[in-house]
Amino acid sequence: MKKILFVFSQNRLRSPTAEQVFASRPDLEVDSAGTNNDAENLLTSELVRWADVIVVMEKIHRRKLQQRFRSSLNGKRMICLDIPDDYAFMDPALIKLLHARLDRHLPVS
Repeated sequence: MKKILFVFSQNRLRSPTAEQVFASRPDLEVDSAGTNNDAENLLTSELVRWADVIVVMEKIHRRKLQQRFRSSLNGKRMICLDIPDDYAFMDPALIKLLHARLDRHLPVS
């Protein structure tokens, strides 16, 4: 089972949407966290170490990860989806975009 961690700023809209969308896949274990101090679920080094793959929405999230958790990353695969913070929770357009940008990186279920 592949462990996927979705990392965004506040863990309120995009990352919980991604977590919920991909949680139904039996071959994936998913979680989400935020890089900001006011995030719903704050990113920790334990979460970074837990993940097989870390998915970020924007390049700024990747930079924050690399700066704060360099020692925990240990060659982990990171995927940047380049999806701006323009969507509401479970927005159908966001769900479609998540599938379009991420499905090719995930194992076939």
